[in-house]
Amino acid sequence: MATYDLIIKNGLIVKADSTIQGDIAIKDGKIKEVSSSRGNLGKADKEIDAEGLHVLPGLIDSHVHFNEPGRTEWEGLETGSKSLAAGGATTFFDMPLNSTPPVINKENLELKKAIAKKKSIVNPRFWGGLVPGNTDELKEMHESGAIGFKAFMSPSGIEDFDNADDETLYKGMKEIASFGSLLAVHAESTVICEQLAEEKQTQGKTTARDFVESRPIISEIEAVRRIISYAEATGCKLHIVHASSRKVVNVINDAKQRGVDITVETCPHYLSLTVKDLEEQGGVAKCMPPLRDQAEVDELWTALANGEINVIGSDHSPAPADMKIITDNFFEGWGGISGAQSTLTILLTEGHFKRDLPLEKIVELTAENPAKLFGLANKGTIAAGYDADITLVNLNESFELKKEDLFYRHKHSPYIGRTYKGKVKTTIVSGEVVFNDGKILVDEKQETNS
Repeated sequence: MATYDLIIKNGLIVKADSTIQGDIAIKDGKIKEVSSSRGNLGKADKEIDAEGLHVLPGLIDSHVHFNEPGRTEWEGLETGSKSLAAGGATTFFDMPLNSTPPVINKENLELKKAIAKKKSIVNPRFWGGLVPGNTDELKEMHESGAIGFKAFMSPSGIEDFDNADDETLYKGMKEIASFGSLLAVHAESTVICEQLAEEKQTQGKTTARDFVESRPIISEIEAVRRIISYAEATGCKLHIVHASSRKVVNVINDAKQRGVDITVETCPHYLSLTVKDLEEQGGVAKCMPPLRDQAEVDELWTALANGEINVIGSDHSPAPADMKIITDNFFEGWGGISGAQSTLTILLTEGHFKRDLPLEKIVELTAENPAKLFGLANKGTIAAGYDADITLVNLNESFELKKEDLFYRHKHSPYIGRTYKGKVKTTIVSGEVVFNDGKILVDEKQETNS
């Protein structure tokens, strides 16, 4: 009788602090043993020979928008989770605003959890929302498993998810601090962005560059400084999402030095795309905060290498193709990039191969850090006792991303046509192979979260 369900043998196992060649034994969805001696783990029902492959903990994507229920025509939990699996991700945190109803109370959170249990092929987790009028709902959402709470400091673009005014932010943060959770914020100044946008459009300035200039880095900095002051006053843990510039990161790290409990995320598009891509590709490359110039991209990579950034989240924010069409006015069209399937390959290509970013650092940013930050005690590393959430990658394989490779509901992305090095070959969730050699191997997974 076999001792294990699965053994992954001969792989280069990457953790945040080391890389070793060895074998991994898995049973009942858990890693039972990791050995640096080949072939001494016994028997298993199945074996995967990972010779020549790197074995990484599955990515934890802390920032996606899957829009279900209510806006499934944008992206659903099935197509979204399949895309993540194809990109080596095994866990996601879905944002609260794009579904209808939005996740602003326990009832709506439970509805989304039930749908994900039926449709997601990777581990689902969910943010709750902080909006005007729902402060009394926050603790119940926390007790029902909300990973944290998300607020917008500027309009979200979604009618039934209002941005939080300063009073809502302060009172919400005080409540969140009382039960030990955290607040994540979209930090852009409404006043700065709206005034600049009005000035630009009144003058007939509607190019890609005009749009970017209407949402400047100082807008992020102003909002971050303001929310940090509320964190200092309330003691609330704070997480800044999608920082587009190291200048923003510097403000956050200054606060860390003062003892503020604050972390920061950036995204693959701020590490690989520029304003030039927005000019050339149009709406498919539009996001908020917007893409920056190459100098800002380079500075973000320096911040990553120096440990100034805590996590990488895709901020996968899809929309139907007709909502991404921009003709001559870049202030029109949905602002959100489809990119959840490409996070790891971008970090490998742009980071590891072009800038010598260690694989261990990539694992730290995409698995170990988010697991620690959001309290996923059994995830984020490859070690005995941890969930068997694993991705196998061929670092020697280059490929051109093609439209037909994408599992998104709408197969558009600014990364199509680019050549990447480092290809995800296999993704394993709770010990089960869900993606292998370009194919999804499971249609439904009744329950992937533990």
